[in-house]
Amino acid sequence: MPHTYSIVGLGKLGASMAAAIASRGFDVIGVDINHVAVDRLNAGHAPVQETDLDALIAANRSRLRATTSHADAIRGSQITFVIVPTPSDATGAFSLQYAAWAFGEIGAALKEKAGYHLVVLTSTVLPGATRHGLLPILEERSGKRCGRDFGLCYSPEFIALGSVIRDFLHPDFTLVGESDARAGQMLEEAYAEFLPDRPPCRRMSLENAELTKISLNAYVTTKITFANMLADLCERIPGGDVDVVSGALGLDGRIGRKYLTGALGYGGPCFPRDNVALGFMARALGTEAPLPDATDRTNRSLAATVLERIGVSVQHGQTVAVLGLAYKPHSHVIEESQGIALALELARHGARVVAHDPLAGGAAAFALRDQCVILDSIRECLDQASVVIITTPDPAYRALVAADFGAGTHRVTVVDCWRILADTFAGHPSITYVPLGRSVNDQQNEDRLATLWRHAD
Repeated sequence: MPHTYSIVGLGKLGASMAAAIASRGFDVIGVDINHVAVDRLNAGHAPVQETDLDALIAANRSRLRATTSHADAIRGSQITFVIVPTPSDATGAFSLQYAAWAFGEIGAALKEKAGYHLVVLTSTVLPGATRHGLLPILEERSGKRCGRDFGLCYSPEFIALGSVIRDFLHPDFTLVGESDARAGQMLEEAYAEFLPDRPPCRRMSLENAELTKISLNAYVTTKITFANMLADLCERIPGGDVDVVSGALGLDGRIGRKYLTGALGYGGPCFPRDNVALGFMARALGTEAPLPDATDRTNRSLAATVLERIGVSVQHGQTVAVLGLAYKPHSHVIEESQGIALALELARHGARVVAHDPLAGGAAAFALRDQCVILDSIRECLDQASVVIITTPDPAYRALVAADFGAGTHRVTVVDCWRILADTFAGHPSITYVPLGRSVNDQQNEDRLATLWRHAD
C-alpha cells in the first residue's frame, strides 16, 4: 500500500526530500516550527533556496502540504523522516538538542495515534546517539515500545548542496540502520517505492549505520587531501602535472578518479565537521584517529600557504581579486569556504582584496565585512586587480578570455586553482598564468632534483 510521508524540518534537505517524494506520486506532509517556511510551502513556493526546488514544489503542489503541528503530521502519515540541525559543539561532537526536541514532539503525537508508525532519523549523528540519546525520548513521551508499537531507523542521505534533489532520487545506495527487522524492512520497501533506480539497500544496526555515514565523508576528504598533496608535489618537479598523475591513478579500480582532482581544500557544512567528529568519537571510545585529525589540519592550512608555494608574492596595498567565495560552484553557502579563508589571509598581509561570486556575494560581504570589497561583476574585479585568484571552477569563470583581464594594457598574474583556463591562458604574452598543481619553473625544479640525486651513489 502506498504510504503518506511526513518530514520534520523544512531546510534544504527536508524541503527537497518532500518535493522529490511528492514528484514520485506520494502525498507528503512537511513540519516546521518556522511559520514562514510552512506558509511558503503551502503557497507552492520553496521555503529555502536549492536548485530546481521551487519548480518541483510548484509542479507537485497538490501532493504537498505543511504544518507546524507534529501531531497533525504523525496522524496523517505512516513514515516520518526527521531532518533537523545537529550542530557541532565545542568538543567536535554533534549536538542532539534540536533532534531531542523534535523526538519529544513526535513521541507525544505517537501517544495519541493507534497503529504502527516508523520514525526515520536522517540528520547526521554519532554512534550511539540514536539508540541511547533519542530512542528513550520516543518511548518515554509516547508510553509505547520500540519494535512493538513503532519502529526507528537511522538513514542519512549522501547529498551535496546544489544537487540535493538529484542526489536524493539517484543515490549509489541507501543506508538503513534499524532498531529491528520490521522497521528496516518497512524503510527498504519505502525507498523502493519512490527511488526510480532501485539502488542497493544496506541494512545494519543503528550504530554501524551512524559510523558508516561519518566515515564515508571522512574517507572522501582524505582522498581530496591526498590529491592536494600530489598537486603540491607536482609543482616541485619538472613538468609536474597533477591531472596527468591523478588521471593515471584513477584508472586503478582500487582508487578511482572521483575527488582526486588536486586544487584548494574542501569546505561546506558537512565535510570539515565530520572529520572532526570522527576524531572526537575515536577519543571518546578510548582510541585515536590520527588520519581524520591530520586531514582536517592539512586542509585548514592550505589557504595560508597557496601563494607562497607557487611563488606568487603580493605587495602591501596591491589589489588582488578573488573569484569564488562559496565553498563550491552553484551554491550560496560560504561555510568553511577556501575562497573566504584566502581573502582573509590576503587582507591580513596587507593586500587590497576585491572579490566576486555568482551567488554567495551577500553572505560573503557579511563574513568578510571590512576585510574585502565584494563587487557585483567579474569585470569590475578584473579591471582593478594585478593578481587574480580563481578559487572555484564556476562556469562564469570557465568562460573568461584574455580580453576580460585587460590583456595588453597591463600585465596580470592569474592563479588558477582548478586549472580551468589552462588551454586559454598558458603562454599568453600579457598574462602570467600560474596553475595550481603544475610546475611553473621547470629549471628550478630540475636543479632541485639534480641536487638531490647527484651523490646518490
